[in-house]
Amino acid sequence: MSGDPFSLTGQTALITGAGSGIGQAIAVAMARAGAQVIAAGRSSCDETLALTGGEALTLDLSDPMAAAEVFAARRVDILVNNAGIIRRADSLEFTEADWDAVMDVNLKAVFFSTQAFAKAVLARGTGGRVINIASLLSFQGGIRVPSYTAAKHGVAGITKLLANEWAARDINVNAIAPGYIETANTEALPADPPRSAEILSRIPAGRWGRPEDIGAAAVFLASPAARYIHGAVLNVDGGWLAR
Repeated sequence: MSGDPFSLTGQTALITGAGSGIGQAIAVAMARAGAQVIAAGRSSCDETLALTGGEALTLDLSDPMAAAEVFAARRVDILVNNAGIIRRADSLEFTEADWDAVMDVNLKAVFFSTQAFAKAVLARGTGGRVINIASLLSFQGGIRVPSYTAAKHGVAGITKLLANEWAARDINVNAIAPGYIETANTEALPADPPRSAEILSRIPAGRWGRPEDIGAAAVFLASPAARYIHGAVLNVDGGWLAR
């Protein structure tokens, strides 16, 4: 390893769900580390591009095969599967439509986007990095989010499976499991004061996480410093799972 082991200079990173929150923070962090950024989302990523430069890509992963042709048309060295949705309801009332919507975006699209990326990388023979965004609910059950929990358990599983298949072929596949991060997906929790206080009392760091906490971890996993890390699910949770 030569030069700065945390530099992404010369690399192109495609981040899904890059319009705001964790995806935007990852895009900004990777741009600062030297990567060319492709900010992908189903809605505008203009705010992200103003911070990172690079390219915007419209990608609606409610169609799990939406990225099937993306990597044949452009070179991408780093794929961050961040796009995700959540549906909340008691399990007795949870609908098939809500189940399928979450599974399509949060799990099926992750697998098939990564498959398309790996095919392109292997055809080039240049190696690549995949970073999946898992969750505390890759390890725990949670409440009132059955399809989200199932999908995030699945993300942890396919991260390990793909690492097993591709580690010897110069593709690193890892995941980050964010703790409670201040984003649009979690805004319902701070709005519930008793639930928010309960959550905060269990976080050893004494605060909710910020999107940039995840951005820094993503840069590490994408960098040469992490070249011997395969199949890891890195908890960035303020100590939640250690409690």
